[in-house]
Amino acid sequence: MLDQLAETIAQRAKTDPDSSWTAKLLAKGPEKCAEKFGEEAVEAIIEAVKGDRARLTSEAADTLYHLLVMLQSREVPLQDVLDELARRQGTSGIAEKAARKP
Repeated sequence: MLDQLAETIAQRAKTDPDSSWTAKLLAKGPEKCAEKFGEEAVEAIIEAVKGDRARLTSEAADTLYHLLVMLQSREVPLQDVLDELARRQGTSGIAEKAARKP
């Protein structure tokens, strides 16, 4: 599903901003895409704290969409993110964080 959504976002990036919310957001630049992702992430956090499962589900979907838009705005393929997750698989989160360079 995420692959399909990322592909749809890539296709919409090539369309007229007047005909697509995705194209309109991308036309505003990476900074606006990042800001929108942040807004959606905060909304998901609020719903997680409240414990409203339905609203959290909705906000999480919005957050994933806006993450993919942000990645598209910087031409970072979803596959790169998935490859990074695969690289980290089987590694303790504590060990992985310790291995990062400052």
